[in-house]
Amino acid sequence: MTTKQGIESVHHALLITGPPGVGKTTAIRRIGASFPGWRLAGFYTEEIRGARERKGFRALTFDGFEQIMAHLDVPGPQRVGRYGVKVPVIDQLAESQLALKPTVDLYIVDEIGKMECYSQRFESAMRRLLTSRALLVAAIARKGGGLIAEAKEMKGVELWEVTRANRDELPDRAVAWLQAARASNR
Repeated sequence: MTTKQGIESVHHALLITGPPGVGKTTAIRRIGASFPGWRLAGFYTEEIRGARERKGFRALTFDGFEQIMAHLDVPGPQRVGRYGVKVPVIDQLAESQLALKPTVDLYIVDEIGKMECYSQRFESAMRRLLTSRALLVAAIARKGGGLIAEAKEMKGVELWEVTRANRDELPDRAVAWLQAARASNR
């Protein structure tokens, strides 16, 4: 696990990164499930699988919204690999799930990546969350410019690397980190 050093303010945002397939989404889902009674906002993704291949990605929120975010069959110029990205779905997620609200205990985002950054509304909402004192845990792409690079350097942000060696213990450590951050930010 790597952490940013020299942060003078209290941390409020935990970003987890790592190579594709290492377990970032699984960690995000386990973290979210560890806070019964907390008011959660945000979303996580799951793969849409066909007979032998991944067909796309579905976004799910903690209040029951579910919609296809990217798919092989989606046309248009916004693409990540073979997948067409439904930017209006990401816009809707940003507006409904990432708005700063005093009633939210924890924001959970999977992920800050190229697909999500096609949405200007998503980028704006994430910048507001990252520069606020709102408690946040998010997966973030390992590589990328713009918001991806910017978020990793923001004040109040801690960055952890997920590896095959630490991925099983990381959610429990993240839960402890988030509980401590919540207590110190009160």
